[in-house]
Amino acid sequence: MATFEFKLPDLGEGVAEGELVKWHVKEGDLVKEDQVLCEVMTDKATVTVPSPHAGRVVKTHGREGDMAKVHQLLVTLEMEGGAPASQGAPASHGAPAPAPSPAQAAAPAAPASGTKVLATPVTRRMAREHGLDLAEISGSGPQGRVTKADVVAALEGGNGAPKKNEVAPQAARPAAPPVASGKGDERIALRGLRKKIAEKMVRSKFTMPHFAFVEEVDATDLVALRTRLNSQLAAAGDGTKLTYLPFIVKATIAAMKKFPHLNANFDEATQELVVRGEYNIGIAVATPDGLTVAVVRNADQLTLGELAKEISRLSVAARDRKLKMEELTGGTFTITSLGQSGGLFATPILNHPEVGILGVHKLKKRPAVKNDQVVVRDMMNLSLSCDHRVIDGDVAASFVYEIIKYLEAPDLLFLAMA
Repeated sequence: MATFEFKLPDLGEGVAEGELVKWHVKEGDLVKEDQVLCEVMTDKATVTVPSPHAGRVVKTHGREGDMAKVHQLLVTLEMEGGAPASQGAPASHGAPAPAPSPAQAAAPAAPASGTKVLATPVTRRMAREHGLDLAEISGSGPQGRVTKADVVAALEGGNGAPKKNEVAPQAARPAAPPVASGKGDERIALRGLRKKIAEKMVRSKFTMPHFAFVEEVDATDLVALRTRLNSQLAAAGDGTKLTYLPFIVKATIAAMKKFPHLNANFDEATQELVVRGEYNIGIAVATPDGLTVAVVRNADQLTLGELAKEISRLSVAARDRKLKMEELTGGTFTITSLGQSGGLFATPILNHPEVGILGVHKLKKRPAVKNDQVVVRDMMNLSLSCDHRVIDGDVAASFVYEIIKYLEAPDLLFLAMA
């Protein structure tokens, strides 16, 4: 019997490593060709890794929660007949691929000082976006490799980490001591999507100075319009049911056309605001693994009914872990709503590198003053968080009031969509 060494294939888009989220096989298992061996989470998505051949699993390399690099040994298979001892460096599904480029491999870099610094491309990009010199950060990884945790520690220290071989100054925010365990405690490792959410939230809060603006909306006419349209859709047997999100997406896009700087990303490397030409709206979806942002591409070109179907499709795919890469990337603005669990208001954290995120909160009947009379109306709150480096408070307020204009008089939406 020959053995076959299967290495983690190229994950695309310059991704050099991923977290081993879950093994689907164990040593001794018999696997078929294309059977899923494991799940690997990159900075962009969770991907399943199939077996290129049938055989018996001799050894799995790496534990759940470990980081696996592209072209790193993943599984040793025992095969019948003559099989190659090693796969080389194949792409996904076992197809041969060229050797990794310098951007893909976790190769050492030579900074201006001439000292070689070991770091992955992800770590290098993170340091570059924050204006940090890797040569001045002490690496805690093997052979002095600088890790993402080292970069975060440098950021938390205020002025960056000390240069190698220098005495570290007193950090502005010293590392927290380990939490002592007590009787009956349960420790849950931060892995998979939960870990990626944590990393992205820390990055967003450290990078972008947030501020929030909150205002209430009288949604009474919107409630009536939605009820009327859903009755017509039901009578036509269309099968489509409108939630409030399609209306909110359309109102947000209409407001963006007046305030285009909200439909933008901030390029940390060049310190430029990139005002996007497309309206790719991210919709935050609660899944068993954590919050995922699915992207509705070219949302301005979809009807209300098409938006409703696409949001529903993406939400189901997110919960089933079946979102494609293009459905997770390229967002220009995010909307997050917890529906009837949305509470009074919240201050959402920005979805880096976007410069705005809209929180939609619980819609309920409340007393309101209309024509100097206290009446019962369908009310809800909107909260907008922005990157204060590029969005001022008056622009944020005007943007929210523009959205409210379309939600309080929803017939205007049909004029805006014309």
